[in-house]
Amino acid sequence: MTDSRYPSLAHWGAFTAVVKDGRVVGCEPFHADAAPSPMLDSIAEMQHSPLRVQRPAVRRGWLAGNREREGDDYVEVEWDHALDLVAGELARVRAEHGPGGIFGGSYGWSSAGRVHHARSLIRRFLFLGGGCVDQVGNYSWGAAQFLLPHVIGTFSPVSGDVTDWDSVLANTRVIVAFGGIPTKNSQVTSGGAGLHNLPAWLARAQAAGIRLVVLSPTRADVPDGIAAEWIPIRPNTDTALMLAMAHTLLAEGRHDASFLASHCVGADTWADYLTGAADGQPKDAQWAAGICGVPAPTITALARAIVAQRSLLTAAWSLQRAQHGEQPYWALIGLAALAGQIGLPGGGFAFGHASLNGIGEPRRRVPGPEVPVPKNPAQLAIPAARIADMLLSPGQPYDFNGARHTYPDIKLIYWAGGNPFHHHQDQNRLRQAWTKPDTVIVHESWWTPLARRADIVLPATTSLERCDVGGSSRDPYVFAMHRAVAPQGQARNDFDIFAELARRAGFHEAYTAGRDEMGWCRHVYDGMRGGCAERGVTLPPFDEFWARGYAEVPAPDSPYVLFEDFRRDAQAHPLRTPSGKIELASEVVAGFGYADCPGHPVWLAPSEWLGAPVVDTWPLHLLTNQPRHRLHSQLDPAALSRSSKIQGCEPISMHPEDAAARGIADGDRVRVFNARGACLAGVRLDAGMLPGVVQMSTGAWSDPDGDLDRHGNPNTLTADIGTSRLTQGSSAQTALVQVEAAPNLDQNLGPNLDPNPNPNPNPTLDVAAPHRAWELPRISPAAA
Repeated sequence: MTDSRYPSLAHWGAFTAVVKDGRVVGCEPFHADAAPSPMLDSIAEMQHSPLRVQRPAVRRGWLAGNREREGDDYVEVEWDHALDLVAGELARVRAEHGPGGIFGGSYGWSSAGRVHHARSLIRRFLFLGGGCVDQVGNYSWGAAQFLLPHVIGTFSPVSGDVTDWDSVLANTRVIVAFGGIPTKNSQVTSGGAGLHNLPAWLARAQAAGIRLVVLSPTRADVPDGIAAEWIPIRPNTDTALMLAMAHTLLAEGRHDASFLASHCVGADTWADYLTGAADGQPKDAQWAAGICGVPAPTITALARAIVAQRSLLTAAWSLQRAQHGEQPYWALIGLAALAGQIGLPGGGFAFGHASLNGIGEPRRRVPGPEVPVPKNPAQLAIPAARIADMLLSPGQPYDFNGARHTYPDIKLIYWAGGNPFHHHQDQNRLRQAWTKPDTVIVHESWWTPLARRADIVLPATTSLERCDVGGSSRDPYVFAMHRAVAPQGQARNDFDIFAELARRAGFHEAYTAGRDEMGWCRHVYDGMRGGCAERGVTLPPFDEFWARGYAEVPAPDSPYVLFEDFRRDAQAHPLRTPSGKIELASEVVAGFGYADCPGHPVWLAPSEWLGAPVVDTWPLHLLTNQPRHRLHSQLDPAALSRSSKIQGCEPISMHPEDAAARGIADGDRVRVFNARGACLAGVRLDAGMLPGVVQMSTGAWSDPDGDLDRHGNPNTLTADIGTSRLTQGSSAQTALVQVEAAPNLDQNLGPNLDPNPNPNPNPTLDVAAPHRAWELPRISPAAA
């Protein structure tokens, strides 16, 4: 039988699925992509993985009223019975507790397709059904999302609205990258990518003679193959260095006083803090050197360099994923304002070059494809990173962005898309919180750590088992995603699952809007096409687009420069701040009275850092970065991700001096621990780590044994605290640990995940065998 080919899209790239005899046998990268991600090779393997959820399943203990959701077995049921159970629970909780008893959980990385975008679909379903408790913000850049509107009137620069690379190449002479620009992170983007151009842009920048300075605790944050200057800096101390650079500009009269006067407010207030007039402590380079470990002459030289030539200051998202994570972003904007280059070609500030594909990619500002989501009639939501707080503290007050709120009492969690047992901090605390609700319902394609902690598991199709339209606002392409293979087992797509539940609840027509899957594909594409037409961009009709497999948005007529109009005329193009200007000091934020986030950028020592008293007990700062071989926890069981493990555990990078002091050698298995828990890891010695700092990638599938995660999920160790009362973002990068040698436990970390499994991929597992990250739960087949 000849091979068949179907265009499709993943968050890590566009591709053509090659199908033979009903199975995906390969993925061919999109022809225009110069640097396709190797993660494409994992798609076929995961498509036919023995870990697929084959049929609807109900946890046996839930049927008996038991909330202990770990290690239980499951009973398979027919679809109608499963849907009746879900509909009945939703109706019961709504009747007894109102919408405040239902939490709609999702994290939007489940599909690059927008029709089957799980976060949009679950919110559409729950909102039309009467509302629920929603999430606002995200783990990736939640602190920035709620800080930046107070400072510059928008959070768009953190999500990709930055000066184009074309403008940078033509004008910039020095890029200072706080957190670096690791090209591995440019493999992925929400909504998918047709192009992976960051390596090429960086190579062109180097060829153009642009100086690149990377400030990071690890040399791995220097872009691959680029001759950049690496300045090692202690984690969580970038703010102190930025303040000292700002102090240098003020003290030496190198700041742009006219720009501060015409385009900023609060400069005098911040200057009093920087010079020490407000508190008696000048924030000079010598002061900062004692905090961040960067020599004072290096700090002053860097400050002088950014005003001597056109400079772009950029910060990774990771900087604001820390306690007081608002401060480095606010200080970076303040430093760029003092330099006076905001709104100039190739100058000013940017965020996210180190964090996502497509940042700075030249493109027209046009809408992308999306399913409309109605307003939540319940008007209830919590910050995304406060899930465990909500479940553990119902009825307790908390502060967020200037208002006082109360945590709801959640009785039912309905989750579709994402895996909180990967991305949430302090996993042992989350495990405790997860026992509180009466019921947890999950849509999943695989038996992930989340699925194995659910009461009702509904098998969801993968992207290759349905039709969709995908694309990202950071990429110039929109893609047709053709169904390539039949659904595995009894899997159904999220849209159809919610449609059947909506039928049971009496709002099927409102939910579907009278459209089936292809009707919605056409609708979201035509919506994007109409929005593009309003901006002078012509896209082909749907049928032509669908047959070709993609459409391309033409390149912009001229390079985009962030805040160019505002710089040219601040009166005619004001920012959406109270003053219409950049707020180096915010009266609004100051008025909130938050000691952990005052009204201008300041140095606030985190509770855990290499200068904290607890460093005597926990002497190593743990950084948790995004993995190179998977997207978050997606693809972890695939061969590419498995190949990076050491003795079956997630690697931990250590400086040779730190390892030698503990009697640890390269390749050893170690125990990484603090007061919150412990995990196993395999050591990778790296002289490019700052001594005193260790690093683990996130995403290893959770495999707990008491407080120990045997597989190496580093969020067992990270602190579940908000960045501040202002933004309540994730503080994952604020964590101290100790590392010690661990015995070679010789553990088998799961079954043989043969991508060509036998026809019965649900073997009966030995009850006495230890729970493994990649084993299936015990599943009893449905009664005949």
